[in-house]
Amino acid sequence: MKTSRKEFIKSSLLAGTALSMNACNMGNSPSLPATESSIKPVVISTWRFGMEANEAAWKVLDSGGSALDAVEAGVKVPEADAKERSVGLGGRPDRDGIVSLDACIMDEMGNIGSVVCLENIKHAISVARAVMEKTPHVMLAGQGAYQFALSKGFQKENLLVEESKKEWEEWLLKSDYKPIANIENHDTIGMIAIDKKGNLSGACTTSGMAFKMRGRVGDSPIIGAGLYVDNEIGAATATGHGEEVIRITGSALVVELMRQGLSPDEACKEAVMRVVKLMERRKKNLKDIQVGFIALNKQGKHGAYCVQNGFNFALKTPERNELIDAPYFLKV
Repeated sequence: MKTSRKEFIKSSLLAGTALSMNACNMGNSPSLPATESSIKPVVISTWRFGMEANEAAWKVLDSGGSALDAVEAGVKVPEADAKERSVGLGGRPDRDGIVSLDACIMDEMGNIGSVVCLENIKHAISVARAVMEKTPHVMLAGQGAYQFALSKGFQKENLLVEESKKEWEEWLLKSDYKPIANIENHDTIGMIAIDKKGNLSGACTTSGMAFKMRGRVGDSPIIGAGLYVDNEIGAATATGHGEEVIRITGSALVVELMRQGLSPDEACKEAVMRVVKLMERRKKNLKDIQVGFIALNKQGKHGAYCVQNGFNFALKTPERNELIDAPYFLKV
């Protein structure tokens, strides 16, 4: 039986509609993919020095640059500031009087780079990016990381400023290692951003806990602990006592919780509650630590949560530029 041209077109349209409906019903993705037209650049970073860092990142984002370039440019600001005592130049030393840096970076493709226990190079984040882009590895440590940095043109520099040296000499009188929660001078800058194309990237860099044991590594250079990016879902970064973040692979956990449908706020809170439960199980005092998370999902929505009052984060969007106190668990 012959089919008229009109009937053929009608049946083709019906079949196409049915296929489209079936495609929409397949899978249970928690969120629709962001489109370039729906995205406004967003950058979010930890602590008050994130305000200046965000400004540098925003110049990249606002000009149409990539989130990867933005987060590197952003965290390089505190890395180069000798007055910031927890990142890069001016960071407080370990108990042997040596400043060592940790950093990692991750882009929208799942590419990663990391350095641990890096000495004499202030821009640890740029060395981490070089590891990502110019080696077959994802992490270099200690002397190997330093030699690699020199081979790529990074300049040797004494990172121990006079103020940090004096504090270290005073610390040696008692050598009492009791890091104080919420003291930014032993903390981290973590930054995550989404660009005009809807792509996410993140960076995390620190000099670690002041007067730490030589060779100590916290969460900051560990992908999945201090930083994690999944370009289909979102990104997260952590700050505070790294040992507690590592126990729960904190940043990867936040992203996975967003994958399950939680908002950035809810995901950060649930990750903090995992920290709380483990502290309680080990009979540790929550007042002695701080752990905070910030997160950004694919739609550009942000969130944050921490163990106790005192953690803040910097947010910059086309409409907002502010330092925000994070909600917290421990009420005292």
